[in-house]
Amino acid sequence: MTKIKDIIKNLDKPLFLITLILFVLGLIMIFSASNVTSYMNGGSPYAYFIRQGLFLIVSFIICIFIIKFNTKFYGIMSNALLIFMVTVLILLLIYGKSTNYAVSWIPIGPFTLQPSEFIKVIMIVFMARFYEVHEKRLNNFFVAIIPLIIGIVITFLIMLQPDLGTAIIFASLTGLIFFATPVSKKNKAKVIMLFIGMAILVVAVLIMTGGNILQARQLERFNFTRPCDRLLDTGNQVCNGYIAINNGGLTGIGLGNSTQKYLYLPYPYTDFIFAVIVEELGLIVGILIIVAYFYLLYRILKIGKNSYTNRGALLCYGVAVYIFLHVIINLMGLFGLMPMTGVPLPFMSYGGSFTLCLMVALTIVQRVNIETKLREKNK
Repeated sequence: MTKIKDIIKNLDKPLFLITLILFVLGLIMIFSASNVTSYMNGGSPYAYFIRQGLFLIVSFIICIFIIKFNTKFYGIMSNALLIFMVTVLILLLIYGKSTNYAVSWIPIGPFTLQPSEFIKVIMIVFMARFYEVHEKRLNNFFVAIIPLIIGIVITFLIMLQPDLGTAIIFASLTGLIFFATPVSKKNKAKVIMLFIGMAILVVAVLIMTGGNILQARQLERFNFTRPCDRLLDTGNQVCNGYIAINNGGLTGIGLGNSTQKYLYLPYPYTDFIFAVIVEELGLIVGILIIVAYFYLLYRILKIGKNSYTNRGALLCYGVAVYIFLHVIINLMGLFGLMPMTGVPLPFMSYGGSFTLCLMVALTIVQRVNIETKLREKNK
């Protein structure tokens, strides 16, 4: 295990600083966005703020322990964790209870855990380890696509919950990591053709069944254009998000002064928190947050590029894709460019499972940077 002083000395300081700033801003905005909802539901206005603070503290303590270990250890553990999480997903479908139309959470006392969130980070580590161990066998097509087959099975299990947003992110994450691996171009081309064939098959089935295999609630999500024309129907959430953004203007109406969080926006502290941020702090701050996301991704990709192992590079690329997909899908849903899928916005949205997974993912990136720096010093 690496000593704490070596860890601190070799951290990527810009990445750590931007991470800290975003988490602190997120905590402030979660308090601002949630206090009205919490109070009106009979709770303390500080309830979500305190819980999120606890999530951050617990996640930080866990990450202090994780960062001491070499990334090889992460890879070894990922096999057992992946099997465990797949088992949990299966048991969840059999014995789980539905919450918000989905069987996605496991209640543990006053808190809930979302296994499908953890499996994203585990899959990143598993794929990085797999393609390192089998590097000399990647010309074999069937060996090369083993992680993709596992990914398809897991995506199917997540869709059965049903959790469309998480399924989209997981499938996209698995596919994009695959194309970053040293698999031959010939085998990657075969995979592309298989994906196209599967996509055509899915579309054909939907057309032939008239969409009957999807629930009515799921079909409604595809009607996402012109939400304000459906203000009293399926467009209510997104249209109120538009109103919040419009209210904010360039400089906002002041921290804590959002009007749309007064039960106009459902869960303003999760899916729609960016709308509350823009309403209260203005479009300028909203743009700065997006710029901060891009800088964060740049630092992660730079660490991946400088890594001396394919394992380290894939870990960083996977984390970058993980964060990017969450940002782009959340914001596109908010702006009415795609259906709302309940995907949290990194650093800003309330949630224990996602906070822990995000912090662990960033810890893995920092560990890659530490290993690179230590190797350079020992040359």
